Amino acid sequence: MDSNDFQIRLINNEKGKGLFAVRSFKYGDTILEEKPIICCQFSWNLDYGYLACDNCLKPLETAEENVRRLTGNSAIILPYPECCETKKDLITECPECGTKYCSIECQNDAFLRYHSTICLQSREKDESHPLVQLNETWKQMHYPPESATAMLLIKMVALVNQADNKEEMLSTFSQFCHRTVNDTHEIAHKLLGEKFIGQIEVLRQMMHKAVNTEFTEHWFTPEGFKSLLALVGTNGQGIGTSAFSRWVKNVSALELPRDERIQVDKLIDRIYDDMEEAVAFFLNNEGSGLYIFQSSINHSCVPNAVVEFPYSNNVLVLKAIRDIHPEEEICISYLDECCLERSRHSRQKALSSLYLFHCYCNKCLSQVNDPDLTSEDEIDDDDISS
Repeated sequence: MDSNDFQIRLINNEKGKGLFAVRSFKYGDTILEEKPIICCQFSWNLDYGYLACDNCLKPLETAEENVRRLTGNSAIILPYPECCETKKDLITECPECGTKYCSIECQNDAFLRYHSTICLQSREKDESHPLVQLNETWKQMHYPPESATAMLLIKMVALVNQADNKEEMLSTFSQFCHRTVNDTHEIAHKLLGEKFIGQIEVLRQMMHKAVNTEFTEHWFTPEGFKSLLALVGTNGQGIGTSAFSRWVKNVSALELPRDERIQVDKLIDRIYDDMEEAVAFFLNNEGSGLYIFQSSINHSCVPNAVVEFPYSNNVLVLKAIRDIHPEEEICISYLDECCLERSRHSRQKALSSLYLFHCYCNKCLSQVNDPDLTSEDEIDDDDISS
């Protein structure tokens, strides 16, 4: 799955694959756009009222509805309604289970690819259904902030079940990063947390009951299920979409008189403050997806590219954040900006804990002789010395 612009290459046994530039990219250039093989909204996110297309995660509420719900203020009126991208008249739903989609195209695509396998009649009423029980069990093991959902695993099985060429679909999933047995065991436990180490077997049995595993039996042996959890834990890409953020972007592009611009900017700042105070980290509709190209991109503490979701759906855009030369490896940061500014020891600790590797990027190598202190230790030492 290479292109004229980049290639996936095997680096070595320890690092695995990497994405390399074939041509030059300038700062701000789009390196690639990619849709996921499959994606899914997080379970708690759905429970908190974020309405999203089951197929592409596009928001199904208007920017105004989004703001009113997140601030708890039903009196807010957003100006420039034409800047809202949500098309309420296009929203459809499955006649059997009520699952919602942003368009008939997404509904048909979902049904043909995976939805007919997992469609639940009276989904919201039948609490005894194995899929409902699985989802509730998962939620009790994986409180917010979420990084995965058992329903993504269900969709993966459904994709295989409905594929015309099942071997080809299984081969597609085999392209993702795989770990050693010990690494797989540790990643599976990290995904759930130490408190639920003993619950992996519970999840495995519940999934066996919830969906037809005839074509994916190897995923549901005790070791195979840990590998499945590890695949999602190490390759799952977080997806964030927001009707309000798209409205903000479109309003920001408007040519407005200076006084009008000042007023709308103040309104936007006030709304963001109110939302953050009311819902903290639940600002966006969030989910996770599996992307072939993205999964081959390695980490660097001095990345040359960044992952974005500019269309407020599941389409991933990889952009250059500095000039990239031919034959140069394209790297992103697995850590957020705050973590990147912390000490080398703190960064290595986070990467080792979450992804089970040590970073040897130029920044880490240049700081190899720095004291083995976390950023918190450094702050404590400063406090003591002062």
